[in-house]
Amino acid sequence: MTVIEAAMDYAKRLFSGNAGGHDFDHSMRVYKNAMDIAQSVPGCDLEVVALAALLHDADDHKLFATENNAHLRAFLKERGIGPEKTERICRAVNSVSFSQNRGRRPDTVEGKIVQDADRLDAIGAIGIARAFAYGGEHGRPMEASVQHFYDKLLLLKDEMNTEPGRRLAGERHAFMEAFLREYYEETGETPPAANEKKER
Repeated sequence: MTVIEAAMDYAKRLFSGNAGGHDFDHSMRVYKNAMDIAQSVPGCDLEVVALAALLHDADDHKLFATENNAHLRAFLKERGIGPEKTERICRAVNSVSFSQNRGRRPDTVEGKIVQDADRLDAIGAIGIARAFAYGGEHGRPMEASVQHFYDKLLLLKDEMNTEPGRRLAGERHAFMEAFLREYYEETGETPPAANEKKER
């Protein structure tokens, strides 16, 4: 079993039973997004990109009470990944979180790729589905999930790092805008004005 296959197997076990949008399928979509983007970004380390993408949620604070990338580091050590590459993978993973990296862009090319790959899975049709799945799992009313579009999802298009990421984000952003127009038409509610949206 290659280290990539082992990472897939580990992610599958780690996220078993998750129904809130941070499941194994999410990890695989982020992996696919990252590898697709990486083909257009010269100079990146494909193994770092692959492992960071597959295991970017292994120590997510919303899911696990670990510190210092404990799950990720244990897996990499078990697979014989050396200290230097381990730090590069952890650095890429730590640049992914939206809430913990506001106003900062990743300082490595691998981090930029994986951040874009994860954010692509937060927007478009799949992003809409994940937003409501997460909201339902956490008892959040539907209106709060809609507000999440304004607090985060609609901001992501302008925060992409790579050309492929920006192109795909533009397409998915347009789909979310169309969804919101239809949502407000069907509910009869009034979309929030710019000055009525929550602080971002």
